[in-house]
Amino acid sequence: MIVSPAFAGKTYAVLGLARSGLATVRSLIASGARVLAWDDREAARADAAALGAEIADPQVNDLTGFAGVAVSPGVPINRHPIAKHARAAGVPLIGDIELFAQARSGLPPHKVVGITGTNGKSTTTALVHHILQVAGVPSLMGGNIGLPILSRDPLPAGGVYVLELSSYQIDLMNSLDCDVAVLLNVTPDHLDRYDGFASYRASKLRLFAMQSGRHAGVVATADETVRNLLAALKVGPRTWRFDKSEGGALAHTARHDWPALQGPHNWQNAWAAYCVAAELGVAKNVRDAALCTYPGLPHRMERVAEAGGVLFVNDSKATNADSAAPALAAYPAIRWILGGQAKSADLDACTRNFSHVRSAYTIGEAGPMLADLLRPHMPVTEAGTLDAAVAQAAQDAAVGDTVLLSPACASFDQFRDFEHRGDTFRELAQAVAKGDRP
Repeated sequence: MIVSPAFAGKTYAVLGLARSGLATVRSLIASGARVLAWDDREAARADAAALGAEIADPQVNDLTGFAGVAVSPGVPINRHPIAKHARAAGVPLIGDIELFAQARSGLPPHKVVGITGTNGKSTTTALVHHILQVAGVPSLMGGNIGLPILSRDPLPAGGVYVLELSSYQIDLMNSLDCDVAVLLNVTPDHLDRYDGFASYRASKLRLFAMQSGRHAGVVATADETVRNLLAALKVGPRTWRFDKSEGGALAHTARHDWPALQGPHNWQNAWAAYCVAAELGVAKNVRDAALCTYPGLPHRMERVAEAGGVLFVNDSKATNADSAAPALAAYPAIRWILGGQAKSADLDACTRNFSHVRSAYTIGEAGPMLADLLRPHMPVTEAGTLDAAVAQAAQDAAVGDTVLLSPACASFDQFRDFEHRGDTFRELAQAVAKGDRP
């Protein structure tokens, strides 16, 4: 695990004891800190006590003199009482990434890549990590992907930490100076946590505001407002900016050789990763080869089965319309399965790709509403459940079609999370491929 003498002799509170919370408790105690820990779940409190933490609720305890309150990114600090309580005591709210930032000076010499954006973060993070692995550079993924960063063993000298960073995590950071900061895109999302879109966008841009002047930025969005705001921040001297023309950094490559990077959104994800790797000194021929061997991530345009000339693609991670739109653009003849818990009452981001959809199959709470939106544009079946949708889509599909789960909705009405939804789709699709009924 990552430990630091910077934490020794200090007192911290940790609120939220899931994976990252327990990793934070373990790291702080191993570093010589005193830790008060709390979670509403009794079993989680018992786990923290076994690590040596004192069990006490920081929301009602005196926080005077604490070095910080480490909260889970899932805690809505815009309305949770811990924010007011900590502020009254003059104690900062922090997260495990901020603790990692404070521990960096004691780690072997390394670099950090921080990747944020509304959509595409996981793919780009995994792709940068893959390129570095192909290049023989020690690296690991952390942040919003993989294992908690504080639970990982430090990299050797010359290593690169590649961090996927949500806006919630950035809100809990004050000092992470990324050697390369990446912004993929910013579209409205999570607005229940922010005072409007401008506030959400400002949270993303803080990743660049924390950089020192010598470090680099990669900006994949062409949004002029975002670019102007970044210019005002005086982002480092080397800033890579995406150009949609074929004169971009990857114009010489054959994108059809990237099986796990199909669709225009992945063109930008690949461009961003390519620029990050170039900034880190990875040779061009290694970057080119790595794009062809990248295996992709589960639940992100994941090819899960093929039967009778019909491809089944799991894009369960697409939990809003903006993240579903790229998958619709990637395939020419789609049987589209969508629905769940709606994050908005429209599919406007998807409309430009409706011509690719031969028929749609709606599921979950949002099914009837989405069916009404889509009927003027395409045949729609209100399937209700995922198994019914897969069965009907497979029956309707012709050779060359793609049965695509890209829900444009959250999953919590019928599934534990998007992974559970995607795993279920994979099982159903593979059953079809074996000739079984889902």
